[in-house]
Amino acid sequence: MEPLYQQTHKQVHQIQSHMGRLETADKQSVHLVENEIQASIDQIFSQLERLEILSSKEPPNKRQNAKLRVDQLKYDVQHLQTALRNFQHRRYAREQQERQREELLSRTFTPNGTQKRILDIANMLGLSNTVMRLIEKRAFQDKYFMIGGMLLTCVVMFFVVQYLT
Repeated sequence: MEPLYQQTHKQVHQIQSHMGRLETADKQSVHLVENEIQASIDQIFSQLERLEILSSKEPPNKRQNAKLRVDQLKYDVQHLQTALRNFQHRRYAREQQERQREELLSRTFTPNGTQKRILDIANMLGLSNTVMRLIEKRAFQDKYFMIGGMLLTCVVMFFVVQYLT
């Protein structure tokens, strides 16, 4: 049991060093490093199963200590597995954000483009250009009515405050 335990313990430390390499790997090699780490973790899990069987065959005075050591290794490997999954999740989220950013940057947001799109939709609905011009003129007039109403409200509020104080 001892040589297998030492070999497995050594592999756990190697994976920990590979995890550090994972953070500094470039985009092309990160998948290779991830696959290498996952393969090592899978191999360690199979070795841990073998170690559990061997620890149950130890003499009674050594059995408890052997099981504790195997359990500690199992905990360490599960922690490494979780760390790998977290890294993969963060990498996936970062790649998705980059794709969304590139998609947004490639779009053009121009008022003329929006106005043209509205006119295309209106034409599709059967509205004539004259009706569209009337709607645009009305929107322009409504803006001035809104600004005038806001100014009138402010003036009235000013006089009410002056009168009450």
